[in-house]
Amino acid sequence: MKRLRKYILNNFSSLFISIFLPLFSIASVIFLIKLAAYTAIIQLTIWEMTKLYIFILPQILFYTLPITFFVAATLSLFKLSNDNEVIVLFALGIKPAFIVRTFFWPSVLLAFVLLFNFLVIAPHTTVLSKNFISYKKSEAKFNLSASEFGNSFGDWLLYLGKKNEDGTFEKVFLFNKKQKEEILIAAKKAEVINDAGILRLKLTNGEGYSYSTEKFSQVNFKTMLINDTMKTDLMHYKKPLAYWLSKEGYGRKKHLLIRNTLMSIFPIVTLFLVVSFGIVQVRHQKSKIYLFLFLTILFYYAGLLTAEKYLGFYTIPVIALFWIAASYLFYRKTIVRKF
Repeated sequence: MKRLRKYILNNFSSLFISIFLPLFSIASVIFLIKLAAYTAIIQLTIWEMTKLYIFILPQILFYTLPITFFVAATLSLFKLSNDNEVIVLFALGIKPAFIVRTFFWPSVLLAFVLLFNFLVIAPHTTVLSKNFISYKKSEAKFNLSASEFGNSFGDWLLYLGKKNEDGTFEKVFLFNKKQKEEILIAAKKAEVINDAGILRLKLTNGEGYSYSTEKFSQVNFKTMLINDTMKTDLMHYKKPLAYWLSKEGYGRKKHLLIRNTLMSIFPIVTLFLVVSFGIVQVRHQKSKIYLFLFLTILFYYAGLLTAEKYLGFYTIPVIALFWIAASYLFYRKTIVRKF
């Protein structure tokens, strides 16, 4: 039995890899095109594009692995049926339940991997990706240049006389007009510092003047830091549980929990369909396996999207139990009665 189980799984694994690689490549290209759209807003180096791709890699794997498992398992049995090997197994007394058990533990293992992916890994990569893009957007909004027309730095009007090769500026003047007070700052040198999305202007060797109708004051300084009021909107969380329980984006997270949970258990709830579609009598029936595969994936996803609107979190047990029961009845009618 061990050799037979190993033989079936070897056929499955070879098909799994040959199907997974094209699907993974297509999904990667789609996501890379989506990432390329960011270059219209922000500047990204090849390394930064690679980092963003790594961040979305768990998402790509999540959507390709369950479909690959379902298709590869079904086609591997279909191949064995075409070679009449499944018929020989049944003639030797092997029951269809043995084939179901053969794929059961791989499907359970994959379901746990997918659940761990979207419950634990996805929050980290999602937050990292959003923070990185937000950081780059804030960096893109701020682009100082030496110009006679001046620049804007938060609430300050900024004039830069000269820009050096090392990125620093010379002959710097800042002006800020409030309701009852006006402030003028002059410095010999300035440097822009981006500290975790908070922009700071570091001034060196300068003077500051503050004047109003009531008083006039002056201060000399060697170093002064001025923070920009424009800050990057960064997400913070400590543990995956805190991410899922936070009120921020509750509606979106609710949809993700329902849909991703059902997609994670997809290999398990469709296990009886794998055997029902894959095992055929080549001489007596024409197989429409590719049509059945497409319709199964389509109806499963469309069903969970429709049920989610009315049932909420109850969609998970309702859809799971319905597909297990329906596929088991179909399995008994098409496979158990014949073999």
